[in-house]
Amino acid sequence: MNKNEYVPFLSEIVEVVKHTDIEYTFRMTYEGDVRPGQFFEVSIPKYGEAPISVSGISDGLVDLTIRRVGKVTNEIFEQYVGDKIFLRGPYGNGFDVDLYKEKEVVIVAGGTGVSPVRGVISYFADHMEERKNMTIITGFKSEKDILFRKDFARWKNKMNVILTLDSGEETPEHKIGLVTKYIPNLVFEDVTSAVAVVVGPPAMMRFSVQALLDLGLKEENIWISQERKMCCGLGKCGHCKIGNKYVCLDGPVFNYTEGKNLLD
Repeated sequence: MNKNEYVPFLSEIVEVVKHTDIEYTFRMTYEGDVRPGQFFEVSIPKYGEAPISVSGISDGLVDLTIRRVGKVTNEIFEQYVGDKIFLRGPYGNGFDVDLYKEKEVVIVAGGTGVSPVRGVISYFADHMEERKNMTIITGFKSEKDILFRKDFARWKNKMNVILTLDSGEETPEHKIGLVTKYIPNLVFEDVTSAVAVVVGPPAMMRFSVQALLDLGLKEENIWISQERKMCCGLGKCGHCKIGNKYVCLDGPVFNYTEGKNLLD
């Protein structure tokens, strides 16, 4: 019998990783197909539910990186290893890493936008032979806001990593300035075949994509994620509708040829 994808199921917390005071990763049990960039609806009875992007995938497990911003997420932060919470999903289309294989890859992500692309970065860190040169440009507000520190330490030995902060002093670990400051310095062997993924706040995505286009990347070789717009996951509430598209059903990942019409 096929399961009803709209009915929540219990998932056990097997590990909790604290990144900042308000951002934790919950490693949850899950058996099934899932892609980076998809999302689950996380729920606790009496408190409601919240859409959370998949930030990591491993055998029988998914990572959900959650920011404490409201009633539901506040309650999730009171859960510990061994506790169980409800999930439903995964929803959305996610990122297809097959589209980026054998190509030069650039990923630009701001803040929590690193979460949905973490799986893509980790895949190519573990399968370097399946891609050409790879650069990630990630931006955070300050040093205390950096997510996935252990991952960055591993990634920097596998690819070109540019970690930026909005303010502070430059160190060997991070630069200062917005991510868009560093895009014009990118150098490609063949810019016409290079691919890029851009995830973050709308203004950041808009200016980052324009900077990539100015370098010569093709629109059809750029993907964005509207993961900030996700809501019910069912296309019922209308919260995520932009034009004639439902982000939770048609996205949240869009090729830029389509996604450019959905940017705020």
